Amino acid sequence: MTAVLQAQGLGKKYGRRWALTDCTLDIPSGHVVGLVGPNGAGKTTLLNLASGQLAPSAGSITVLGGRPGAVPAQLAKVGFVAQDTPTYAGLSVADHLKLGARLNPGWDDALARDRIERLGLDPARKAGRLSGGQRAQLALTIGIAKRPELLILDEPVAALDPLARREFMQGLLEAVAEHRLSVVLSSHLVSDLERACDYLVVLVESRVRVAGEVEELLATHHRLTGPRRDPGRLPADQHVVSASHTDRQSTFIIRTDAPIHDPAWTVSQIGLEDLVLAYMDRPADNGRRPTLEVQR
Repeated sequence: MTAVLQAQGLGKKYGRRWALTDCTLDIPSGHVVGLVGPNGAGKTTLLNLASGQLAPSAGSITVLGGRPGAVPAQLAKVGFVAQDTPTYAGLSVADHLKLGARLNPGWDDALARDRIERLGLDPARKAGRLSGGQRAQLALTIGIAKRPELLILDEPVAALDPLARREFMQGLLEAVAEHRLSVVLSSHLVSDLERACDYLVVLVESRVRVAGEVEELLATHHRLTGPRRDPGRLPADQHVVSASHTDRQSTFIIRTDAPIHDPAWTVSQIGLEDLVLAYMDRPADNGRRPTLEVQR
């Protein structure tokens, strides 16, 4: 399967500060990818590099087989909605569509106008008088009407209320189904990732802690609860992601493909939020370093 994004040793430096260092990633096409991690992990920098707005300071990145932003044809393949869902306050909705048509050779005017009509947006209304949710929908419409192969969204719903978030995500999923887009979506809201994403990347301190299809990740991660035990005593095929202990009890989140037969353990499945938090909180050395990538 064609890779939608590949990074090898990727880094970006601002002055003396590295915002992203030694990031290696390989994302297959045809997915809605959730990119999640703590503040300062390098998520926005990675997405700006992928969209061609920044040039790497180290390493390499390719998007859809080409260097981001290298030529107009490469730019046309990627749609981008930034964190503040940028629109021009003094321009009307119709003006935004006209601007989109002028700037994008593959612009689908019928798609854009149909979507604006379905959203109930007044074409004559200035963007500055729209609600936050309406501005986000306008920005998404422009990104989709560009007819990209890849749509990059950098926390597009972070500032929206729950209803506006739900409507935005519903519109995104409809567009993905209709136009067969690949999507990379950065978000702090795991509930949005659960609803929309079928592929997950957890980025912490510029490094990929885990990456893979959500269904597979959830099937291979388990919570073990039982008598206090050192992680080093677990079977070699049980990769410890996180561990916590009381005086008498240990709780581990592990990744394994093998059945768990030890009767001392109570085994339970974990949800996506548990999985994300386990990798975000995992110490640098917890007794057994887990395999960071779950990719095929």
